Amino acid sequence: MWRSRTNRDRKSVVCIACGDSVLRSAAREYDKEGNRWERHGKRFEHLCKECYRDLCHQPREELEGLLVDIEEHGISQEEFLIRYFDAVAERYESPGERGR
Repeated sequence: MWRSRTNRDRKSVVCIACGDSVLRSAAREYDKEGNRWERHGKRFEHLCKECYRDLCHQPREELEGLLVDIEEHGISQEEFLIRYFDAVAERYESPGERGR
């Protein structure tokens, strides 16, 4: 027999952003793959509603690939940011905008 859906919402989850423990009904599911509708084989993390509202909800389809391309073990934060800035400029700015 299936369990009641209301029973599931009574458990507590931990917000991955602030660490607060909140009721599941007071949280939002977070899927780092960006597809919370494909549920098979996944374990979701959660955000409290306040932290969820603070997130940027813009598409991030190419972000992970860009980060993998510029990442290298042991580089400084400054070097990483330089590489990131250059990669974004190269991929997304028109030729006339570069170097502004």
